[in-house]
Amino acid sequence: MGAGHSHPLYRDGHSAVHRAPGEVKIVCLVVFLLAVVATPRDMFWPYAIYAGIVVAVWRWAHIPLHWVLPRMLIEAPFVVLAVLLPFAEGGERVEVAGLHLSVAGLWAAWGIVVKGTLGVAAALTVAATTTARQLPLALARLGVPALVTSMLVLMLRYIDVLAAEAARMRMARISRGDSPRTLHQAGAIAKSVGVLFLRSYERGERVYLAMLSRGFDGRVPDLAGVGAGARATTNQWVFALLPAAGAVVVAAAAWGLR
Repeated sequence: MGAGHSHPLYRDGHSAVHRAPGEVKIVCLVVFLLAVVATPRDMFWPYAIYAGIVVAVWRWAHIPLHWVLPRMLIEAPFVVLAVLLPFAEGGERVEVAGLHLSVAGLWAAWGIVVKGTLGVAAALTVAATTTARQLPLALARLGVPALVTSMLVLMLRYIDVLAAEAARMRMARISRGDSPRTLHQAGAIAKSVGVLFLRSYERGERVYLAMLSRGFDGRVPDLAGVGAGARATTNQWVFALLPAAGAVVVAAAAWGLR
């Protein structure tokens, strides 16, 4: 990849989590998330254990809290939705600080916040320890269609290009007297987004024509065999799947004790 081997969420490191093959981390992430989602929302102790597992992996991977916590703000829109649920849901109600809130809405809000937070934290852990080159290679090894992995490769390659283009457009607006923080400039910003979309579409057409001129016939190469390193060993699978296995045990215990 011409853009290098990192992406905005990657944190350079040399821990055992960083060295683990990407396919192992992706499987661990999926199993962990399935365990979290399958856990009854009307219990609290399983989620405390899940959070402990995530924090333990952060310490294992040398990921500091001050780095990961600000990046978890991406879930803020879902938190806002969760805050509104106790007011919008019907059924039995309970008084909290003078407010009459729906019991079902409170449980729904709790489930969205805790499961969403754990999901974002786990996904950021994988992103912070897996390079941009490892991600499509890992998906290819897991049997994901080559077309999907190639789309991911192109997205990772050109997202930096589009970000740089957006930065240049913003600088051009500011140099012409634009103030992005004022409300009356919302129209100019919206037009800039439209222009960026058109430029991205045109760039995609040029890239596709360049690929055709170099012999591309629509068939995508198998990324799992192009410059691939060694596959994960049995010991690596067992070692790296320990957090996911722990989450599965906690989920099963939660249903057993419910």
